[in-house]
Formats: sequence, structure tokens, C-alpha cells
Amino acid sequence: MEAAEYKCPNCGADLKFDPLLQKLSCEYCLSTFTMEEIKTVCADAENSIPDPAAMQTQQDFEEHMGLYHCSSCGADIMADDTQTALFCYYCHNPVILAGKLTGDYKPDKVIGFKLTKENAVDTFKLWISKRMFVPKDFKSQQQAEKITGLYVPFWAADCDVRAEYHAIGKKIRSWTSGSYSYTETKEYRIVRNADIRADGVPADGESKIDDLLMEAIEPFDYNDLKDFSMSYLSGFYADKYDVDKAAVFPRIRSRVGDACKSIITRSVSGYSSVVPSVEQYNIINTNWQYMMLPVWFMTYNYKGQIYEFAINGQTGKLAGTPPLDKGRLMRFCLGIGAGIALLIYILGGGLL
Repeated sequence: MEAAEYKCPNCGADLKFDPLLQKLSCEYCLSTFTMEEIKTVCADAENSIPDPAAMQTQQDFEEHMGLYHCSSCGADIMADDTQTALFCYYCHNPVILAGKLTGDYKPDKVIGFKLTKENAVDTFKLWISKRMFVPKDFKSQQQAEKITGLYVPFWAADCDVRAEYHAIGKKIRSWTSGSYSYTETKEYRIVRNADIRADGVPADGESKIDDLLMEAIEPFDYNDLKDFSMSYLSGFYADKYDVDKAAVFPRIRSRVGDACKSIITRSVSGYSSVVPSVEQYNIINTNWQYMMLPVWFMTYNYKGQIYEFAINGQTGKLAGTPPLDKGRLMRFCLGIGAGIALLIYILGGGLL
């Protein structure tokens, strides 16, 4: 007799029955499902037929993509076999070939760079020109030339969400009649049950790049998505993902939950106050795409702290926190203070 096994529709891990919840639960991404939900998802799933073209692409990927390792900071860098004189874009030390990559790391989709390096350098220079109290060498041409074209690994999730929302809404009106003041309060039971589809919710799969930095340069225009081809990587670097689907799912769930909550709450209007009693946004199925998205990336080491800067290689949107040169700031403040003191002295002497 064979035991029934169910896979998590969100991350693919094994599901186990939780006696307390009376649901199937995933210990990796913490999703929970009723038996009816799992049966529906499994019934809708179709067995995929291997695509010969996709299999050939995967084989080419394994043969021509190398994995390079930085012994200084531990970064793993992907590059095709045409790349020479590789260096680590995190710490700028040379990297060594660590071996070939398996097809498991072959992306499904890619968005090619639209901004050239010259565009990226100009964007960075314009941005940094407006910052006063940064180290002088941070504004140098040499630093700007360290901008590197990098394909960052992203997981993009298409999520089916079952939303349940219960609340009590109050409408309050007040009026005066004669010498009396009246207040009328009416309570309404608010119920929202909805199936919501969230498409293409992104989360980067590289632990060495700050998640908030990648979110800050969003969005990417998915209209430019193409089937992955190694030709897009020619002349650029690419990161190997080290954060899998199960690990990024909490971020996906949080972003999807916030978006669904916004949709539901916007549908509730016209009340003086609303007090929710039930708010559940349960992701019951997730379809994943692994994609490479273009980023112009730069790091700057200032007094032992690494500062990261990123430019969306498709749209030009820039994000990063510039280092503060406290010495320059102090000298500026002292100069302002001395100028004010001199002005007061001159004006004071003129009044005597």
C-alpha cells in the first residue's frame, strides 16, 4: 500500500498533516492548505513534456558557463567561457575558476541591458554631483569606472491568493434639534471573499546584495522578458543564486499580502470607522520563474564599511546610500560658524 505524498504548491517541499491546524503544512515556507485546496491544485496540474529545444539550451548552459569563486569575500560569479581577466565586483579582487555549473542554475527568462556603461556612469555622476559631504575619491572617474554590468538572479512568483476579510463598519452622524444634540451610530457587517491573482512578484536570489536595494530600483518592465540565451551574458557578469524559492517565499508572501490588503481595503469605503476581525490572505498556489535582470552595480569601501549602489539596467533608476565624510562636514560647519562669528563681530563693531 503506497502512502499519498503531496508537494507544496508554493515551494515544492513535502507537505505534512498538522493535527492542531487540521491542515497540510509546509515546514520550509510555512504555507498551510486544506485538503480540498490541495486536491484542486493537484487536479489542475499537468504533466510537462520535455522540450528538445529547452534541453539543448540547458546542455549548452552546462558546457559553456563557468563558476568563479572569490577567495576574499566568498562571492560566486557566473560567466561564459569567453570572459577573461575576471574580478570580483564586490571586493575587486581577482577570482578563480571553480568549475562548471549544472543546468539547475539556467534561468527561464532574461531582460537584456538597455543602458550602456557610459549611460550608467553619467547617471551615477549626475546623482553624486548633488551630494556635498562625500569623500573626494568617491566622485572620481576611477570610482565611476568600477560600475559593473551584472545580471542579478531573481525569482518571480505568480500567486493565487484566497482572501477572506470580515470587519465591522460604523457610520456615525450627529445633528442638533432645538436644545438637544443627537448622535446616530449604525453598524454594518462587512465581508469580502475574493480570489486574487498576483503576477510576477519579484525577490532577488543573491544573499550578498541587499534586498531593499534591489526593491528600490524596481520595477522592471516584464514586457521585455525573453527566453534565456547565453548570448545576453556576453560582456557581462551574472550571479549564481544562493537563496532558493523556499527561502524567498516569506518575502513574496509579505509583498503579496500587502498588495491584497490594499485591494481589499480600497473596496471598503464610506464608513466613519472600520474594525477588522478577520484578515487572511492565503497563497494556495505559486508558479515560479527564475530570471536574470540587468543591474549596473558598484561597491565602495570607506573606512571598512562597504557601500552598495545599483542602477536598473533597463530603466536607469538608481538607489544607494552615499558615504558621509564627517571631516568635510565638520570643516564646512566650522567655516560657516567662523563666517557667522566674523559677521557678528563686524556688525557689532559698526554699531559702537
